[in-house]
Amino acid sequence: MNKQATYGIHAVKQLLKHRASDVEEVFVLSGRTDGRMHEIVSLSERQGISLSPVDKKEIDNLVSGKHQGVVAIVKSNVTESDNLMSEQQLYDHLSQIDAPLFLVLDGVTDPHNLGACLRTAEAAGVNAVIIPKDKSAGLNPTVRKVASGAAESIPLVTVTNLARALEKLKALGVWIVGTDDGTTSSIFQQELTGSLAIVMGSEGKGLRRLTREKCDFLVSIPMAGEISSLNVSVAAGVALFEAVRQRGDSQK
Repeated sequence: MNKQATYGIHAVKQLLKHRASDVEEVFVLSGRTDGRMHEIVSLSERQGISLSPVDKKEIDNLVSGKHQGVVAIVKSNVTESDNLMSEQQLYDHLSQIDAPLFLVLDGVTDPHNLGACLRTAEAAGVNAVIIPKDKSAGLNPTVRKVASGAAESIPLVTVTNLARALEKLKALGVWIVGTDDGTTSSIFQQELTGSLAIVMGSEGKGLRRLTREKCDFLVSIPMAGEISSLNVSVAAGVALFEAVRQRGDSQK
């Protein structure tokens, strides 16, 4: 279909909670009456959004992914940028946050990985996820579905020049920690408290040279098995929750 769609129970639920005014219509699988679907129906009705029960064949034709029996159609005048934080808004927002934590993704092109990273970042309490404009996956229905609602609740910032954005963050007092399989410095020995941005490289290639040069510290995740690296979303989870652990300990 041509119109923008969000699908999946968690993604649609968060869309209805955070951006209900952007939703034109919600399609639900006729006959499904479980608790999770009841919540979708209630949220739609409460917001005055058109709700259409349809059979399986019709809902299957709306999207190509695993929709879990629910698809939300976004209004045609709503663009992807309506769900993003601008680069300047990010810098302005910094002054309002005590010890912010950011996740920076340097060229993650797989939408499944971007969605998983958004979900992990939201769970870790990250203040914003930062991606470059070029050579990166952007928000699309697949990303929103994999993110399970995180794409609707965590700010996503797209920057034109990632190296320049990292320099700006550094000037504003944010420490930049990049992950690099080539270094022997363990992430578990790196201080991850205070204002911090954790930078993850792209699938396969890792950090780009300019991005690596802008990092204050480079760390790796120690690997005990024969596999030399982790999926970027898994690595992001390890790094972010080590930061969460350290931040919790520093407040005791």
